[in-house]
Amino acid sequence: MPGSLFREGGVWLRCQFHSHTTNSDGMPSPAALCDHYADAGFDALAITDHWHVTDVDHDRLVVIPSSELTAANPSAHGEAEVLALGVSELPEPSQPFPDIEALAAWITARGGVPFLCHPYWSGLRVDDLLAAPSLAGLEIWNGGSEIMQGNGLSTVHWDDALQQGRLLMGIATDDCHTPGEDSGFGWTWVLAQERSAAAVIDALRRGRAYGSAGPRLLDIVIEEESVVVRCSPVRSVRLRSGPWDGCGVNADPAMGNWRGEVCELDTAGLVTGARFEYPEFWRWARVEVEDERGRRAWSNPFVLPGAGEGTDGPNTS
Repeated sequence: MPGSLFREGGVWLRCQFHSHTTNSDGMPSPAALCDHYADAGFDALAITDHWHVTDVDHDRLVVIPSSELTAANPSAHGEAEVLALGVSELPEPSQPFPDIEALAAWITARGGVPFLCHPYWSGLRVDDLLAAPSLAGLEIWNGGSEIMQGNGLSTVHWDDALQQGRLLMGIATDDCHTPGEDSGFGWTWVLAQERSAAAVIDALRRGRAYGSAGPRLLDIVIEEESVVVRCSPVRSVRLRSGPWDGCGVNADPAMGNWRGEVCELDTAGLVTGARFEYPEFWRWARVEVEDERGRRAWSNPFVLPGAGEGTDGPNTS
């Protein structure tokens, strides 16, 4: 439906959904990890220790009960991992689930939101996502994987699944194990009704969120034949719809624009507003921006006016 994806009521919270403490394979204590993220300007933290729910109260952070659980997988890695966000009790004994779908369905049945971890790093394929209809989404950016091995970006998996009709949500995370070394590289902004764990999980489930490694998305307005984007100063804004189709505008006039125009520039000549005319056959789109440092932000996919019946995906309207 036409309208803005960013003007619903609520409060924007900067959230870290993937982190570890001494309760699994992380270096910091739970209290130290919370202090680190609070000092870094975060509003909410999911401590996702492996097969362990770390329960901690913090006076400056909303701490979300969560864990990172494992499923068997035929990949070379031999397993897949899924964030069980909002789940406070785990199964006994702590054995890997038979497959990703069984794990994601278990999380969903207990009121949690399942996100597939680091698909690129885990050697997963798009078929693994398509075979798990209970998944809410995937980590499109895992900062820890990226800084260690250069395999933290999974937008290829995302676009492939989106093109095949699964409007999976995307989140950006740190996967922090050593604060100060692998933290502050990815996070997710969530538009929650209030500052509480339940409200964050509800907003995430509904797709009221976007991932970022730096830039801010300020507004996305869907019109009958176009999409208008406002953002923090960036060097490029793109509207994507599948692995091979998209639109783009650039701050550098030598790079040219495609199916779009720059609407606003800041005093340094960086883009803060863009409008795109999308082809009438597009069913969905997502926004991606990149700043001068190469850091990106990614909107969740949204359904375009005139899209066919039965489009699968989160409620992002």
